[in-house]
Amino acid sequence: MKERSKYFKWLLVVAGLTALLLVAVLISLSTGELKIGLGEALRLLFAGGDESSLEHMLISQVRLPRIMLGVAVGGALSLAGVMLQGIYRNPLVEPFTLGISGGASLGVAFTIVLGLHQKLGAFALPLSGFLGAFLIIFLVYTLSSRRGNINIQHMLLTGVMVSFVASSAMMFLMAVSSTENLHGIVFWIMGSLDEPDTRLVWLTLIVTLLVLFISYLFVQPLNALRLGEEKALHLGINTHVAIKALFLLASLLAGICVAVAGVIGFVGLIIPHVLRLFLGTDYRILLISSFLLGGSFLVLSDVVARTIISPNELPIGVITGIIGGVVFILLMSRKMRKGM
Repeated sequence: MKERSKYFKWLLVVAGLTALLLVAVLISLSTGELKIGLGEALRLLFAGGDESSLEHMLISQVRLPRIMLGVAVGGALSLAGVMLQGIYRNPLVEPFTLGISGGASLGVAFTIVLGLHQKLGAFALPLSGFLGAFLIIFLVYTLSSRRGNINIQHMLLTGVMVSFVASSAMMFLMAVSSTENLHGIVFWIMGSLDEPDTRLVWLTLIVTLLVLFISYLFVQPLNALRLGEEKALHLGINTHVAIKALFLLASLLAGICVAVAGVIGFVGLIIPHVLRLFLGTDYRILLISSFLLGGSFLVLSDVVARTIISPNELPIGVITGIIGGVVFILLMSRKMRKGM
C-alpha cells in the first residue's frame, strides 16, 4: 500500500512538472519584443497562415527553436548534474566542476582567435566546443584511472585542477586577442539560446532525450551507489562499469550543451539540489524530474533574459547565475535554521 502511494505521488509530481514545462513554453511563445497574444501564437504555430508574415516567421523560426533548445539544454544540464552528484555522492558537483566548460570554452576561443569559424562555417564553434570538452574529459578520465579502475575522489580533484588550468589558458587567449575576437569569446562564454541552425537544435534535443532514456538503465546502480561503492559491490552492482558509463553519459550531455549554447552555469547544480530536498534521493523520480524542471527553468530564464532590458538581450548565463545563486543561498539558510 505504501509503495502504491509513493508511485501515485511520483505520478502527480511528473504531471505537475510537465504542466509547468508546458506553461513555460506558452509564456515563451507569446513573450518578447514583439507582443503576440497566446491564442494568436498557437494559431500561427498549428494552423499556419501567411508563412511570409513577420509574426509567423518569428514564432516558427525564432521563438520555437529557442524553446526547443532551452528544454534540451536545461534538461540535459540538470540530468548530467543529478548523475554526477550520484556518482560522487556530493550535492555540490555539477557538470562544469570537472572542467568540461573550461575545455569547451578553450576550444571555442582557439577557433575564434585562429579565425577558423569564418572558414569552416556555422558548425565550427559547436564542433570546437564539443571537441574541447571531450579532450578535457579524456584527460581527467586518463589521469584518474589506474588499471581500468577509477578513483572517484581523485577524479573530482583532478577535474577541479584541470578546470583551473583551462580557465587560465582562456584568460591568456583573451588577453592576446583582438577587440573583435574578445567580444565573440566573451559573448559565447556567457551563454545564449540564439542558435540559428535548426539542425543543431534538433540534434541536441534528440541526443538529450536518448540519454534520458538510457539513464533509466542505471537507476539501480545509482540508488545502490548512495550506500557507497563497497556496499554497492556487495549488492551485486558492477560499480566500475556503471560509473564509467554514467560519467560518459553526463559528459556527453554537458559537452553538447556547452558546444551549442555556451556556458550556462548553476542549472546542473541547483535543480537536482532542489528536487532532492522535496522528493528524496530515489533516482527513479529524480532523473525525469530533473529533466523536466531543468527545461522549465531555462525556458523561463530565457524569457527574462529577452525581456528584462528589452529591446536588448541579456546573456542567459547571467540570469541563471543570479537566480541559481540566490535560490541556493536561501535553501542553505533554511536548511541551517532547521538544523539548529
